[in-house]
Amino acid sequence: TLLPARSKVQKVKHHAALPYDEIGIFIKDLRKQEGISARGLEFLILTAARTGETIGARWDEFDFDKAVWVIPADRMKVDKEHKVPLSSAALEVLTGLKEIAHNDFVFPGMRSNTSLSNMAFLQLLKRMGRHDLTAHGFRSSFRDRAAERTAYPHEVAEMALAHAVGNKVEAAYRRGDLFDKRRKIMDDWAGFCADNVGA
Repeated sequence: TLLPARSKVQKVKHHAALPYDEIGIFIKDLRKQEGISARGLEFLILTAARTGETIGARWDEFDFDKAVWVIPADRMKVDKEHKVPLSSAALEVLTGLKEIAHNDFVFPGMRSNTSLSNMAFLQLLKRMGRHDLTAHGFRSSFRDRAAERTAYPHEVAEMALAHAVGNKVEAAYRRGDLFDKRRKIMDDWAGFCADNVGA
């Protein structure tokens, strides 16, 4: 009982992330890749979602008319429903997949009515020669860019990542989900990914 908690003394290991200024070039290369994994990783980047949230996505979670993805609480890390505003680029990925959908999952696996493996994105990155990256690291790319290159409030970016914001008192007073503001930050991110392709 005299020793500090392990979490307070062990080193934090961060996921390998792509510098945000390189994201456009990466997306350009990613779009040359064929297959469900490539489309899934592109969707993950555009929505700043976690791997599990992405590969577990089912068609009934999407409202195309309202351009929103509603991830149920039981699939979220924080056990709370999360609404993701979808940019036109994210909708474009979904529309292409909807035309060839053959089971409940947006990003289907090889076996009947299964999703992609949770290793699919990592294997794709290795095939692309990007051993230096992880799928989760793209969330850091999004967050770093929001902090360093935009004027969006801290809590908007944090809520876009489905992070808990503030302490219990603050949470009690903030009942909204800043959805409209989050739509702007996600549209801005998608535009940055599309425009920032380098020379």
